[in-house]
Amino acid sequence: MNEYDVIVIGGGPAGLFCSVLLGRGGCRTLLLEKMRSCGRKLLLSGSGQCNLTHTGPVSEFLSHYGDHGKFIRPALAALTNEDLISFFNDFGVLFCDDGGGKFFPSSGKAGDVLNALLKEADKEGVIIHTGEPVISVNHDNSGFKVTTRLDTYQSGVLMLATGGYTYPATGSTGDGYVFAKSLGHLIAEPGPALTPVHIPNFSLKDLSGMSFPGVPVFLYRDKKKVNEAKGDLLITHTGFSGPVILDMSRYFKPGDELRVGFLPYQNINTAREELICLLSSGGVKQVKTILTSLPLPGRFIKKVLELAGIPPDTISAQFSRDLRNRLVSLILEFPVMEIVPGGAGEAMVTRGGVSLDEVKKDSMESKIVPNLYFAGELLDIDGDCGGYNLQAAFSTGASAAFNILKRMKKT
Repeated sequence: MNEYDVIVIGGGPAGLFCSVLLGRGGCRTLLLEKMRSCGRKLLLSGSGQCNLTHTGPVSEFLSHYGDHGKFIRPALAALTNEDLISFFNDFGVLFCDDGGGKFFPSSGKAGDVLNALLKEADKEGVIIHTGEPVISVNHDNSGFKVTTRLDTYQSGVLMLATGGYTYPATGSTGDGYVFAKSLGHLIAEPGPALTPVHIPNFSLKDLSGMSFPGVPVFLYRDKKKVNEAKGDLLITHTGFSGPVILDMSRYFKPGDELRVGFLPYQNINTAREELICLLSSGGVKQVKTILTSLPLPGRFIKKVLELAGIPPDTISAQFSRDLRNRLVSLILEFPVMEIVPGGAGEAMVTRGGVSLDEVKKDSMESKIVPNLYFAGELLDIDGDCGGYNLQAAFSTGASAAFNILKRMKKT
């Protein structure tokens, strides 16, 4: 039987980075990756350009992980965004800010990030087996036994970094949930996150490609508002996308409804009053002309008038209260009564995963099984778009590695 200090299952960013740090610390480390190459999902991140992280102090990151910012705080402190960039700078991979706070390799190539990880893993003596799917994991007093299709391995420490279940073609098929459950862990129900929303019989499909910056979106459940956010919105052929939709998608459930604003505003009541006043005081001006004074595309104005049942030559003085109110509602709170979130093949990340109640936030170690660790998307953590998910993957992987090395030095 092949024995190692640590076995890492999963060759994505969390598993690779953890392995590099363990190898650097002198651990005999085996990384098992079921695909024929590591980092396949990493290569797709940021549309192939790898949005590694975000600018700003890590304290500002916490609000970008839904309800789980408190859990990930220690990991982000253990490896900050500046630490992460510095790590890659040392290996010749330089980064630049895109102007919106996102950090990308200056080359624009995700492959540069992956190659740096693989090169450093090789340098530090990490043993990587690709094309070797894990069949089962077991634990007893002697440690962990990992069985693959090719062999059986033994270790005192096990790291699960298998990712979620989105983008399954890259190897993320939910294997880690099975392994974690077999070791006694609860799994928060996985689902798609950072995904667009599809709308049956979508009335705005002709406006595909049109974007609206900084607009509000409201999520309703059982007729009650349960979430709201502001950000950039994109109309697609089948529904809505853009950062504001992608970030909110972690909360979507069957039966939910959306209200979408197409103008940026702070208060719905104030915005409604101002828009009604504008539309009411135009005299002989056509309604469509009045609307051009707002930051709304001409094609959108034409479409929203059509949906409201307002003839294009209607003037303000002839505008009935009912038609005016209908138009205002369509612009400020466009109703979407049925939503279908994108599935595993579209979602960038997975929400849900190994329950955080059973993981130590200071080390990523299991509270149930000693020397069992988790990192990355396998955990019940998902971040907003903008580099927050990759930062979480690297930070949780680093947090686990630091703890493992600290513990091994004491023995």
